[in-house]
Amino acid sequence: MLLSNLPQAPTDWAAQLASFPLWDLRLDSLHGTTHPLTGGWLVLFGHDLGARHLQQLAPLLALEGIPACLYPVARIAGVPLLLIGTDSFSTVLADIIRSETWTIDICHLAALPSLTEPGLLVMDMDSTAIQMECIDEIARLAGVGEQVAAVTAAAMQGKLEFADSLRSRVALLAGAPVSILDDVAVNMPWMPGLKLMVDTLKQAGWTLAIASGGFTRFAGELQGALGLDAIFANELAVADGKLTGQVAGAIVDAQAKARVLSQLAAECGIAPSQTVAVGDGANDLKMMAVAGLGIAIHAKPLVRAQASACLDHHDLEGVICLLGARACADTRWSGSTPRLS
Repeated sequence: MLLSNLPQAPTDWAAQLASFPLWDLRLDSLHGTTHPLTGGWLVLFGHDLGARHLQQLAPLLALEGIPACLYPVARIAGVPLLLIGTDSFSTVLADIIRSETWTIDICHLAALPSLTEPGLLVMDMDSTAIQMECIDEIARLAGVGEQVAAVTAAAMQGKLEFADSLRSRVALLAGAPVSILDDVAVNMPWMPGLKLMVDTLKQAGWTLAIASGGFTRFAGELQGALGLDAIFANELAVADGKLTGQVAGAIVDAQAKARVLSQLAAECGIAPSQTVAVGDGANDLKMMAVAGLGIAIHAKPLVRAQASACLDHHDLEGVICLLGARACADTRWSGSTPRLS
């Protein structure tokens, strides 16, 4: 079947593809098969997902000589999704896909965690679980917003060592009333999809934690609201109702985040392949590197270049898409499509 003959919307493909459980994806066509490929994965998802994206992808696979097969269409977290199995994972293909312009999110992965098995997700907080950098907002209310925001941006881009940058930013907050923290906490904008992601993973029996270079006051707020299993963040020192300009205790930096993920997985008996790290900044890279799957969300260029998966068009519902995609490999065309939330 020629790709050009497919209806644009994947939800309309069932009638054309009902004769085979799987379809080999070639340069410009699909060919029915009963032989699945599981050496690597391509996950394509987005409200704009259509046949044109297969037409964009197929030549890239052909150029690299990578066999691929299409699994049943899914709809996960309300988002249309295609899972494509490959005979192997290719770092070259992953880099090529990153360099292309897409109107959807597409990831080439060596392995996919499964929601049918116990798992662990550790996420950053600022600009990941929430749509703000808490220290920047504290600084704005304290009258030093511009100075702190500039340092925050440089640190998240990997231009400054995180611990030193945090100390220098916190020092600028000395003398600010501790009540500022309450003002920030009650106005934290959650990242869209946060509650859906947490509820979906908790229902699947997963462990969820925050590992943040931000502060316990705000991570604790999220833990209480969402029922997270653990939080790891920095503690702002306070004296006489005011911030002292110091961080109390050891700083949660990039290495600490990676250690948190590894220790939680060991304590909970979770296989490394079932661990997921989600973040946006340079101080999340080590945590992503030790996870079975590292997901960058609305990330800085340095992080996008190194993360296994990138969410550019989706918020945290995109995490559910990636973790629910594996179910498509166990589904056959039956006139209905697999769904999750």
